[in-house]
Amino acid sequence: MQLNGRLRQIFFAAVAIAMLALVNGVQGWADDYPNRPVRIIVPTQAGAAQDIIARLLQPHLEKAFGQPVIVENRSGASTMIGTDAVAKAAPDGHTLLIVPTTFTVNAALNAKLSFDLERDFAPITVLVKNPLLFAVNAKVPARTLAEFVVLVKAEPGRFNYGTSGASTQAHLLLEMWTARAGIKMQHIPYRGGAPAALAVASGEVQLVLLSPLGILPQIEAGLVRPLATGGLARDPKFPDLPTAAESGFPGFEAVQWLGLLTTAGTPADVVARINREVNRALRDSDLAGKLAMQGTTAAGGTPDAFKELIVNELRNWKAAAQRADLKVE
Repeated sequence: MQLNGRLRQIFFAAVAIAMLALVNGVQGWADDYPNRPVRIIVPTQAGAAQDIIARLLQPHLEKAFGQPVIVENRSGASTMIGTDAVAKAAPDGHTLLIVPTTFTVNAALNAKLSFDLERDFAPITVLVKNPLLFAVNAKVPARTLAEFVVLVKAEPGRFNYGTSGASTQAHLLLEMWTARAGIKMQHIPYRGGAPAALAVASGEVQLVLLSPLGILPQIEAGLVRPLATGGLARDPKFPDLPTAAESGFPGFEAVQWLGLLTTAGTPADVVARINREVNRALRDSDLAGKLAMQGTTAAGGTPDAFKELIVNELRNWKAAAQRADLKVE
């Protein structure tokens, strides 16, 4: 059916008004956000690193948003219960999620997750980063990563490494690193970072990759020697310690991080608003000092940079898992 001139004018005017209303509505999302309390889901128990960071951010975001910010612990299933809750939340930015590096490790090893990292979440920013340390038993006659590689190649089968558990971040990172180094080592998993630190101190294992806080007592006691930091830049706490990149492994990075996400489909300007306020909080000197007391460093950045980190880690963890012959559930 053809419209006459008058009806055609009315029709196109109505379409134009509808489109303008739609655009204005989308642009206005951030102006109305938040219009009720914001929840930060922490998928671990109270007192864990994610919980501490969430509670440090809480007052800054409450001031910025003018709404209560509620920290809600939903632990269980290696962070997957709380993560799944945010994947299924309303896509309006009122439900946020703090995740550790385990977020990408779990997804790389488990094909039956109830959520998809790239489909179900909108990255906001990396909150903090904590470089890991390559450290050896003090009796190992190596003072650099390059010297350690020479030792392993000279005596195949003698050296092993310990981690806080099978299929953990450190396990996959060390599989990636040994592949780069062209060496083979036996993996000895422990039930946590503390037992792994004690194992390298006693000589039960020769190498570990742990957070500075987890291995510092053994270093100070002279039982363990750090060889390199996993950050791309030197750690201010160990200014004389070279990075893995400086030690012959360019581009290799071994850091723990915590990041902030929300539900996929959240309007882009709402994500941008949250990103802006979180980055402003991370630049606050008081918060930075409190983070330093927790042994970590404020990061920040754009949603796109965090998304790129997630995509790259998924690819790298999957490759490392295949090399280590880890079963994907």
